[in-house]
Amino acid sequence: IRMGDYDDVTAFLGQKGPYFYRTFFLLNTIFISTGFFGLFIVFVGATPTHHCFIPDSGNLSEAWRKAIIPIKVVNGQEEESKCSRYRLDVVRNLSALGYIPGRDVNLTGVEQECCVDGWSYSKDIYQSTIVTEWDLVCDNEWKTPFASSTLFMGFLIGSLLSGQLSDRFGRKKVLFGSLVAQLISVLIQAFSPSWEVFCIMFTFVGASQISLYISAFVLGTEVLSKSMREVFTTLGAFLHYCIGYMTLPWIAYAMREWRTLLIILSSVTVVYIPLWWFIPESPRWLYSQGRVEEAEAILRDAARRNRVTAPEVIFKDTELDVASAPKNKYSMIDVLKTNNIRCVTLMCLFLWMAVNIGYYGLSLNTSNLSGDPYVNCFLSALTEVPAYVVSTALLRNCQRRPLLSAFLLIGGGMLFLIQLIPESAAIAVEMVGKFAFTISFTVVYIYTAEIYPTVVRSAGVGICSSAARIGTIAAPYIIYLGSINKYLPYIIMGSMTVASSAVNLFLPETFRKELPETVEQMQQLLKKSMKLNILINAYYWQLL
Repeated sequence: IRMGDYDDVTAFLGQKGPYFYRTFFLLNTIFISTGFFGLFIVFVGATPTHHCFIPDSGNLSEAWRKAIIPIKVVNGQEEESKCSRYRLDVVRNLSALGYIPGRDVNLTGVEQECCVDGWSYSKDIYQSTIVTEWDLVCDNEWKTPFASSTLFMGFLIGSLLSGQLSDRFGRKKVLFGSLVAQLISVLIQAFSPSWEVFCIMFTFVGASQISLYISAFVLGTEVLSKSMREVFTTLGAFLHYCIGYMTLPWIAYAMREWRTLLIILSSVTVVYIPLWWFIPESPRWLYSQGRVEEAEAILRDAARRNRVTAPEVIFKDTELDVASAPKNKYSMIDVLKTNNIRCVTLMCLFLWMAVNIGYYGLSLNTSNLSGDPYVNCFLSALTEVPAYVVSTALLRNCQRRPLLSAFLLIGGGMLFLIQLIPESAAIAVEMVGKFAFTISFTVVYIYTAEIYPTVVRSAGVGICSSAARIGTIAAPYIIYLGSINKYLPYIIMGSMTVASSAVNLFLPETFRKELPETVEQMQQLLKKSMKLNILINAYYWQLL
């Protein structure tokens, strides 16, 4: 089958219309759920104020009950010990003898013991979390961040698999299969009998969530018109994710028990299942698979909804014989097979990893906000909204390559500056850096989707998303290097980000160009852009 110019062939649909508006709206509502499931660990895994539990049978006086928890100095401030208490039998004897702590007894000389009777947790903010349920504190404190990392491992697995599944079986099937998998995974997680089961299910939650995001993103990129594609990938996908992010703290505020919260969140997914009958499969993907009749049926329905007349034969140069369907089945190997495509893929992998490490690094360094954690979570999400609005305007009018490089340089510059300025100005620098990296995320998503051809687009975006997950897992370890030298993490992250801005200059420009349909078309575009890249990059280096 000869692949024609899809955008020209389907130009009769126009750039706007009810078909595009409905698809745009329905796909965006799905993105709202991704804001829930990627971040609920903030509340489910929260660690309330706690100290060793003191049994009522201890027969302690009120003075000794208050004094039995040692006072320690942490970061220059005094606070109650979280992992030790004065030996209960010793304190019981002192209390029975009528001694007054601090007056008759020097507490520094009293022997201490670990929390053998468990812990007492404050319920001022959270009624229950996985920390309070399974005592993930003190010697088990590492289990909370490990639980978070299982989500990222799921992201990695889902990124690797979803692209191949989507390119093989279709965008729509993987999209709704991921929705069902997400619903079941979160529901099982809500009834986890142990921390181990919680972590296993969290891996499935991560895999289904990123698979849902990627398949919906690619489906919208291929179904929507060129004019709506840029809005969808910025104000659409990212902003609606942010809406879910901003809604999450208010749901968590109403449901302060972690199991109830997960049950409520999983039930939200049920609302999306009926959308199967309203969201179409990608006719672009169907066409690439030789399923021409199915593609034409969707396009004729789109023409009817947009109140335009479809040609009598849409794909004129295509044989409608099933036997002529392409025998080639593409996989993730195809984005690494040839030299020029492999170089593009490796550069995209580095770009995604650098953007993710830079963003996550700044987030880790952001000072803890005082006040209510639910409000703080809402404000944190709200700060990303301006970046999405600005990126929408920029993507509609600016070339991808210089735009991405510019904001990577700004973000990298903030990473270099963050440790060299007074602490009073650090918050402003961090917000500028977060703004730059948020825009970089929106640009790199649409840029990558425009570089790869239809037959391997999901695989290309999927493998790049995998690199982002590796960056997420690596970022905490890079931050840990601050214990050796406080400047080292920011030198590493800043250097990676600035280097990625230079690497980006060697990628082909995709602004206002037709999406490639086949691997062969992508190779032709790369050959044409290679000579131009050499000339442009030589000019850039002369300016520098």
